[in-house]
Amino acid sequence: MSKVFTITEGLENMGAIKTGGQGSVYKARRIGEIISAIKILPTPLYSESEEDKNFIAFQNEVNKLKRVNAEPNANVVSILSSGITDSGNFPFIEMEYIEGPDLSELLRDPHPPIFEVTEILKVANHLSNALSHCHKANVKHGDIKSNNIKFNKHTGNYILLDFGLSVLSDEERRTSMRHAGAIEFMAPEQNEGTLLFETDVYSFGVILYELIGGGVPFPLKDAGETSRNHVMVAHMETPVPDLVLQRNLSIPETWTAEKKSSEKILPHWLLNTVYKCLEKDPARRFKDGIQLHEHIVRSMLARVDKNEVSADEVRHLKEENERLRREKQQLQTLVNNRPAISYNSNGHAKKPSSPKSRTFSLKNIALILFAATTVGLLAYVLYTSTRSEVQSAPLTTNADTTSSQQIRMARSHLNNGNTAAALTIYKTLIREKNPEALYHVANFALKGQNTDIDCVVAKSYLEESARTYAPAKKTLGFIYTSDAKVLEQNNYQHCPLSRDIAKGSTYLMEAMLLGDASALKLLEELNTKIKARKNPVAVETTE
Repeated sequence: MSKVFTITEGLENMGAIKTGGQGSVYKARRIGEIISAIKILPTPLYSESEEDKNFIAFQNEVNKLKRVNAEPNANVVSILSSGITDSGNFPFIEMEYIEGPDLSELLRDPHPPIFEVTEILKVANHLSNALSHCHKANVKHGDIKSNNIKFNKHTGNYILLDFGLSVLSDEERRTSMRHAGAIEFMAPEQNEGTLLFETDVYSFGVILYELIGGGVPFPLKDAGETSRNHVMVAHMETPVPDLVLQRNLSIPETWTAEKKSSEKILPHWLLNTVYKCLEKDPARRFKDGIQLHEHIVRSMLARVDKNEVSADEVRHLKEENERLRREKQQLQTLVNNRPAISYNSNGHAKKPSSPKSRTFSLKNIALILFAATTVGLLAYVLYTSTRSEVQSAPLTTNADTTSSQQIRMARSHLNNGNTAAALTIYKTLIREKNPEALYHVANFALKGQNTDIDCVVAKSYLEESARTYAPAKKTLGFIYTSDAKVLEQNNYQHCPLSRDIAKGSTYLMEAMLLGDASALKLLEELNTKIKARKNPVAVETTE
């Protein structure tokens, strides 16, 4: 039996996660059942002294990574330790183990080949935040690619991994990138082994291009040297293919017509951001992750604050409204012109004299008319939601008329200060997973006003509601971005959640994009606080 490859005392090798030219990543177990990930670099170190320049270089770069983790960031993997393996004297970096798929996995079957626009914006926010954090610590990543960004299934955050390339020497980095690096994500200057802050910005642009268009701008046909050289030259000389066209070609056929139409609408600022990141000349890109992240956050805020909607979106919604208006008029005409009902001597209604193919029962006409009106109102809300706050009540059909009446009654009780009565009604709607009911039942529990459920259930209800309900997103954003003092002032101390600025900001942005004006206000105040102080702090305001 061959000798088991060991790492070092206290770190058990649990098998390889992936291997590559920049090194191998292993799953490891620390004493005490702590699961971690180990990055083993390919060049052995035979001396741990100041006389060995490779060892000194490795130590210097590891110290940079420690500076990255001096202040925790929700979108950057934590570096736990570093050292030299007992077998082979290879330098290694120990990182936290992130459970969940990486971006490359999320772009393969059974997943769609492209991301939805809202999720693209989330990735852009999280990844640019990670780059900003690293670049503030003067650390260039150098190997940003789809499988180095993981989705943490426990937190919902996207995490930047694998800093192995950043700790290689210039010559090692040049050799590694030429022969085994992810050439599809490399900036033109990396062909010469140059690593800049702008290099990471370029790779960020490739990531967004891939999520939007369903593939990288310059794909690798095979692993041969000729194909690699072709991609390398394309990065340096070939214009970036049209991203809108690539997305339209990659829209899944399984999506509904409505979803296909809405997912073709991309914010202009997002497209411009991708193209700027992919400039051949580093000087024409964002200078670093700090500038990039500020631009993305500012653009997200500005689009809603200025009520910007794409021309295609406006045109599509206007056409839909006009079509629904015409259908409603036609249906209304059918109702108005319906012949009077006559009865025979037995009291039964006589059959109408008009052909069967042109007759409708009053009930069916009413249902069709109601459905058309409902869809028309929905289109109207979509068209106007960027100009005013979207109403929290979902549109209803005949099937949930009773629920709608209960919701209206519960709101009336809340407006009149009768919390107990409102809560009683909302509890009856939990079985239907009504988002508004889930939100209020959970929110009352978080504030200690509903003792029927515990904090764990309350959080799950709130997260379920936040899938579609803007006030739930806003509340989660408020809780995650506020400190203990602010939470206590707003009576949220009963079920404390770990503070997470990045996660909270994401919830606030999602609520803002759904038209929640108060979420926009919280985001603006948070942004002001972050700019005013060196470290992120709580939003000292009330919900």
